[in-house]
Amino acid sequence: MSKPRHERLQRLPARGNRLLIAGRHAPALVAIAGGSPCYIYDRQAITARVAMLRDCLPAALGIHYAIKANPLPAVVAHLARLVDGLDVASLREMQVALGSGVAPEHISFAGPAKQPVELAGAVAAGITVNVESDLELARLVDIARAQGQPARVALRINPDFELKSSGMKMGGGSRPFGIDAERVPALLASLDPQCLDLRGFHIFAGSQNLQAQALIEAHNQTFDLARRLALMAPRPVREVNIGGGLGIPYFPGEPALDLAPVARNLERLLAGRCDALAGAAFIMELGRFLVGEAGYYLCQITDIKESRGREYWLTDGGLHHHLANSGNFGQVIRKNYPVVLADCLQADELRTVEIAGPLCTPLDVVATGVELPRAQVGDYVAVLQSGAYGASASPQGFLSHPQVRELLL
Repeated sequence: MSKPRHERLQRLPARGNRLLIAGRHAPALVAIAGGSPCYIYDRQAITARVAMLRDCLPAALGIHYAIKANPLPAVVAHLARLVDGLDVASLREMQVALGSGVAPEHISFAGPAKQPVELAGAVAAGITVNVESDLELARLVDIARAQGQPARVALRINPDFELKSSGMKMGGGSRPFGIDAERVPALLASLDPQCLDLRGFHIFAGSQNLQAQALIEAHNQTFDLARRLALMAPRPVREVNIGGGLGIPYFPGEPALDLAPVARNLERLLAGRCDALAGAAFIMELGRFLVGEAGYYLCQITDIKESRGREYWLTDGGLHHHLANSGNFGQVIRKNYPVVLADCLQADELRTVEIAGPLCTPLDVVATGVELPRAQVGDYVAVLQSGAYGASASPQGFLSHPQVRELLL
């Protein structure tokens, strides 16, 4: 009788004690990818995630996909058919978004330090630029005049509140993101309507939050700030992007976000919005929450050794492909992502092992002190929760090892 090790393990798709990803076992997936290491993204899992959100969230709330979470063109094209719009953070992401078939009016461009060439491309394409500074706004006026068409803009607001307990704080206090809320009224009064087509506001306080009450408090303050700004706007507000912030559990002891109270509160806020926001489309911008749990990183064990009483599994994959999993992408104290032995999920006998990659640095960690079944050289390790901020957020050129493969199946 095999031992259940973790509740998450019990929920994994499996067949015959072997991990099943997109209906296939690890060796078949690696063969399709042309080798390991590789990322596999489960198309049906992404579809189901969006369907769950549609069922839970208010119908009046649009869902946008933030491409930065996973910019693989196949993933973006798949999500483009499921969501209401796309959000980009670079010229290349904008090109991927346009290539997916989404209409330009349903694409927005956020991020600090946008280059003039990016702004010019956005205006020419007809997408909405989430303006982050006075200088960016002035540049857009010049570009609009040069191109002979108004620039579609929304003001990205740095709010006067934070999203408590968020993994990354994106608003509140002093930030490089957005325009401080208290400076926006004067800016609204100075906008040139001939050059700038003001769509509305982008108010994003933080990301990766598992606390329903913190999200509720932030949404309450977001709607109140949007109301106050809308009353000062020179024309009716047509769009309000409330950001995302919905988190996924990565580490032992982290509960999944209880979305139901968050959805109920959003329903209340949308139903009670003021006349100044009555015609505005409200948007929730999500990245990690849509794709994070649909992705798996597979790497192969190339050596097994013992060092002073510890068993080490050495693999062909590591931080150069999956920086976040190594703990070097924002973790203060490193914790393991969920890791399994792909072709033997559970066993009577477990052993405590260290898993390290092929790089010449002690930072190249896949997992530390994890209990897993006995393995052999050639077996595959799977890192779960790997659909977001994986390949594109990693230093793939480090030490010149091969690039990672990515597949949507």
